[in-house]
Amino acid sequence: MVSTPDGMVATIRPVRTGTRVEVRSRFDGHWAHGFEVCDAVDEEGGVRYRLRRRSDGSVLPVLFPHDDVREEKRRSMWWI
Repeated sequence: MVSTPDGMVATIRPVRTGTRVEVRSRFDGHWAHGFEVCDAVDEEGGVRYRLRRRSDGSVLPVLFPHDDVREEKRRSMWWI
């Protein structure tokens, strides 16, 4: 659970293993796609994620906080 700015309490729904995700760049704050969750680690400060790069299967060496990971957005089919 986490407190929102208006004082409400919200439940954070963990992202499941194998889910395609985007990750927020620590450099410029933009969202990068091409990753998937390979592990969720429940720590005292909240859930953190171990990610795998889909292009080459490499597991990234750091854990990412929940706020820096979001489910990958579906690409629209604008031509239909």
